Amino acid sequence: MSASSFAQLPAPPCFAVIFSSLRSAGDDDGYARMAARMVELAADQPGYLGIETARGAEGFGITVSYWTSLAAIAAWKAQAEHRVAQETGKARWYEHYELRIARVERAYAGPR
Repeated sequence: MSASSFAQLPAPPCFAVIFSSLRSAGDDDGYARMAARMVELAADQPGYLGIETARGAEGFGITVSYWTSLAAIAAWKAQAEHRVAQETGKARWYEHYELRIARVERAYAGPR
């Protein structure tokens, strides 16, 4: 991973959607393609700021997407192609997931 893997965000405040998931065993049928499409699609949504994602060998992953507002998050959740991905994920790709929405009040980086 390099520093370019981190989302380049404006100064806070902003909002973070934290999607933690455990992939189902033997579930790769189209997952990578759909995940890449969702990153591409999200980047075109009004209010999108960036994304960071990681997945371990055991199937546990965390994706954090950043947004300007709760309204932008709601619009992303309701986006038609994203809705298809959500339903497919529930049915085929995820053993379990949790989603959290947080307001980012402060941010800093290091070392410098």
